[in-house]
Amino acid sequence: MTELDLRPLAVDRSTAHRPPRARRRPVASRYVLPGVVIFGFLAMLVWAARDRLLPSKTVTVVPVVVTRAEVQSPGTPLFQAAGWIEPRPTPVLVSALAEGVVEEVLVVEGQEIEAGQSVARLIDADAKLTLEQAQVDLTLRAAELARAKAEFRAARLRLENPVHLQAVLAEAQSLLAKTETESARIPFLIQAANARAEYARLNLAGKQGAGEALAGRVIQQAQSEYDSALAELRELEGRMPRLEREADALRQRREALARQLELLIDETRQVAGAEAQVAIAEARKRQAELAVEAAQLRVERMVVKSPTAGRVLSLVARPGSRVMGIEAGGEQNANTMVTLYDPHMLQVRVDVRLEDVPLVQPGQPVRIETASAKEPILGQVLYATSQADIQKNTLEVKVAIASPPATIRPDMLVTATFLAPEQPGSESDNSEQQERLLVPRQLVESAGDGHAIWVADPSGVARRQSVRLGNAGTGALVEVVEGLTPTDRLISGGREGLGDGDRVTIAGEDGSIGMAASTRTT
Repeated sequence: MTELDLRPLAVDRSTAHRPPRARRRPVASRYVLPGVVIFGFLAMLVWAARDRLLPSKTVTVVPVVVTRAEVQSPGTPLFQAAGWIEPRPTPVLVSALAEGVVEEVLVVEGQEIEAGQSVARLIDADAKLTLEQAQVDLTLRAAELARAKAEFRAARLRLENPVHLQAVLAEAQSLLAKTETESARIPFLIQAANARAEYARLNLAGKQGAGEALAGRVIQQAQSEYDSALAELRELEGRMPRLEREADALRQRREALARQLELLIDETRQVAGAEAQVAIAEARKRQAELAVEAAQLRVERMVVKSPTAGRVLSLVARPGSRVMGIEAGGEQNANTMVTLYDPHMLQVRVDVRLEDVPLVQPGQPVRIETASAKEPILGQVLYATSQADIQKNTLEVKVAIASPPATIRPDMLVTATFLAPEQPGSESDNSEQQERLLVPRQLVESAGDGHAIWVADPSGVARRQSVRLGNAGTGALVEVVEGLTPTDRLISGGREGLGDGDRVTIAGEDGSIGMAASTRTT
């Protein structure tokens, strides 16, 4: 048996063993790295639980309906509706433009008339009297204008040739010259009077010196002659100041008249006044002319004429009835004489059921049938009116008649068959099956010039998706040709206050919205 040597396994513990000194780890590996790991773990937990942590709005959704809809070929009947014929766009009212009493109606219902043709006549006796009175007043105003113009011409002549002032000035100058001449003679007259007084004094003294040789009468006569000479002398001496004052007054008058002749104040005022009177007379004459024109127009309006050509639809006024003309406050149609329509411009007012309204498009062809026409009449949709009939549950649609036959009239009942319009890009006249995306009509919203619909994307966010609608669909569904995919989920409930990008929580599908697909399309 071989012995096992265990000595190589022996440990020598005689020498002291010192443990190695541990090295200090860096701060990045001790704190930063573990923190980053923990933050990342927490972020993953928050992201995983974001649906529970972030606020969201609960909504319900509906799927997009994918169906193979039948596209009707152009001309395929879609639905029928009843209607009646009416003028297009409206009847024409032939109205009396003047107030009066109808004397005679000159047309009958159904009669073809031309533009400007007389349709009725009113009693015109009072209108003719008014015209005659206006003409007389015009003659009077014309005479007043002629008189005013004559006065204006005379005033202007007086202003241009003030001979009346020149005559007065010449007269004043003549009086002044006469006064100055007389004043110049006064000194000579005084000298002559002095001589006569001296002679009379000497004669009196001589006779008085004769004593009783002369008779007393002779002495008295000499005394009288002396006194007369003295009185004449005193009168001449007193006349001189008066003549000077008179000459001064005449000079002032002459200057005033010369100034008046220079300014011509009164004459200028008379010309202006006469010119104003001419303007007033012209205005009054123009008023009289307008009154004559108005009276003449009223006489002409006693004959009511048609403003356009057409066929008489109905007679509104009767002989003996009163029309109000165009007076303010008159009752509606109180001035209407007859109503007209153009037989080549007719349309049909069709009562379309509300469930068929989505199938109606402007320009859509319509086949019109009536008992008065042997062949169907072609028409075209104009527009749908804005107010529905709540009693009949219909909406009125206007359909234009392309070539109205002569046998149809307004108010005739017709049956309108709405045909499928030609679809853009259609290449075959036969019906074909195509795959369509249909959505409920009530979920489609208007967005400016287009349409939009709310979609819940897979990330739980609401998106307001712009879409383009097509022509296929039913009363409850409408086709979407662009903007959606078959896998999109449409938000039906909870759209109130919803914003683009808001988080949503889908509570389930909405079963209240009818999603039955129909194969009938427009």
